[in-house]
Amino acid sequence: MLPTIRSRRNVLFVFLLGSCGRKKIKTPVARPVSPSGAAVTQSGIASWYGRPYHGRRTASGEIYDMEAMVAAHRTLPFQTWVRVRNLSSGKTVDVRIIDRGPFVGNRIIDLSHAAAGQIEMIGPGIANVELTVLSAPVPPSAGVFAVQVGAFAERANAERNVQTMRRVYGSATIVERSGEPVLYRVLAGKESSPQAAETLAARIRTEQNIPQAFVVRLDP
Repeated sequence: MLPTIRSRRNVLFVFLLGSCGRKKIKTPVARPVSPSGAAVTQSGIASWYGRPYHGRRTASGEIYDMEAMVAAHRTLPFQTWVRVRNLSSGKTVDVRIIDRGPFVGNRIIDLSHAAAGQIEMIGPGIANVELTVLSAPVPPSAGVFAVQVGAFAERANAERNVQTMRRVYGSATIVERSGEPVLYRVLAGKESSPQAAETLAARIRTEQNIPQAFVVRLDP
């Protein structure tokens, strides 16, 4: 009887030892849960971006991984989680805001390659979507906002535009956007709310004949 008990103990020991040596299963990253009654914050066109931006530093300082569930937005604070719903397919994806963009007038969010695939918009390239904020480090309306009036491949052209904007609207700055080629974005104004910045954008569209002017967040 005693050898049998020892044998069973040895088998159990070997089993436990083997279990400890197995590769641990990676725990998936937790996603925020949409609060009850969360409201749609924005509707418009989504696009996606991959190479050549993959592996480059984003506006938040984080390295862009086009296979992660991340996105670029013009005004939402970095680290905001947003649910994006494709109005054509009905599919949704939750993404974290780590970058600024898109810089095309009628688009509201730039998704990563992986996120775009999840809502079936890789082929078309764009889709009509609804955005719902799930969580944010600060209220989306808190911060400082400006109006993007142009993006230039030559810094000298951006400098001339900045001087004009400062003379007329009191404040303007240049933000460099890495890429091929590098773009120098000109941001006019310095407003304490998205609403005030949108009022300024409307003025600039009319007074400067820049129909593509849009509101952006001024990041530190």
